[in-house]
Amino acid sequence: MSQDNSRTPQRKTGSGFGKESTAAEVIAGIDLTGRTAVVTGGYSGLGLETVRALVSAGAQVLVGARRPGHAREMLEAAGISSGGLPAGAEGGAVRIAALDLADQASVREFAAGFLSSALGESGTGLDILINNAAIMACPEQRVGPGWESQFATNHLGHFTLTNLLWPALSEGRGARVVSLSSTGHKLSAIRFEDINFDSGYDKWKAYGQAKTANSLFAVQLDFLGRDSGVRAFAVHPGGIMTELQRHLPREEMVAAGWMDERGTVDARFKTPEQGAATSVWAATSPLLLGKGGVYCEDCDIAEPTKAGSPEARIRGVDAHAVDPADAARLWTLSAEMTGVNAFG
Repeated sequence: MSQDNSRTPQRKTGSGFGKESTAAEVIAGIDLTGRTAVVTGGYSGLGLETVRALVSAGAQVLVGARRPGHAREMLEAAGISSGGLPAGAEGGAVRIAALDLADQASVREFAAGFLSSALGESGTGLDILINNAAIMACPEQRVGPGWESQFATNHLGHFTLTNLLWPALSEGRGARVVSLSSTGHKLSAIRFEDINFDSGYDKWKAYGQAKTANSLFAVQLDFLGRDSGVRAFAVHPGGIMTELQRHLPREEMVAAGWMDERGTVDARFKTPEQGAATSVWAATSPLLLGKGGVYCEDCDIAEPTKAGSPEARIRGVDAHAVDPADAARLWTLSAEMTGVNAFG
C-alpha cells in the first residue's frame, strides 16, 4: 500500500455509517482471518463489543486485563470463551494476559510476553492495536514516581505499550493503532507546566488532559509510523454507560443529565455495541487506507469543533487535541517520563 505523507484533513469521508451503527454492522464483509489484534480492557463495555466484532471477522485477539480471571468470566458470560467462540461458531479466537496500565513494569511484561508468544512470532506481527482501557474522574491518586493516575493509566501506559510493541506493528502489514479519546478532551489541553496536577487536583480536568493526550498520541504516532505503513487514529466512542462511570455517584450523573432520578439513562447515550463501532471502523475500514492522524466520531472522521455552536461541547474535535506541535512535545515528554521511545 502506498503511503500519503501529507496530513489527513479533519473532514468526513461519507462512510455511510453513523451514530446508531453497531460494531457488527461496520465490520460486516471484512475478513480478518490470519490477522492479530490486541485490545486493552477488552472484557467489558466497549472493549468487549470491540473484541466480539474482531473475533467474528476471524481475528486472533489478545485481551490485556488487570484481572485476567475476571476478564475470562466476563468474556465467557458474553459467549466468547478464552479459547475463541463457542463450539461450531465461525471466527477467530481470544486470549487473555495480565496488564495493569498504571504499572509500567506490568506493561513491559505484557509486551515482552506478546513478542515472545505464538501470537507474536516473527512473521505474525500485530495488525491492530486498540488502546481502549481507561479510568475516568477518579479520586486523586499517584502511581509510579508520583504521576497523576488518569494521565499515567490512560496515556503513559498505552504510550509505553505501543512503543514496546512497535517491532510487531511495523512488520509491513499495514497495522493500525486506535487510541480512545472522547469529548472529554474539550475539558483541558495538556498542562505542560503542571502535568501531574501538583498545584491542585481537579478530577474532570485531569480526565480531559488524559483524553487530549490520547488524541495527540495518535497524531504523533501516525506522523512517526506512516513510512513503516502504520497508521493511527483517535476515536470518540460517544456517550455510553459502562464501568467507566464507576467513580461517579448517581447524584452527579443526574445533575449532568446522564440519567434521571430513577436511574434511566438518557436516550442520547449509545449502547455498548454502538459505542464500539467507531473503534472497529477506524481499525478496519478500507476508506481509511492511506489516512491517519485524525480524530474520529460516529464512524467517520470528525469535523473541527464549531466554536460557539450549540453542539461545541459534544461534537467535533478542538484544535488543541490535534495540534502537531503539541503532539510532538507530548511525545518527547512521555518518552522522558517512561524511558521508552521506539523512534529515539
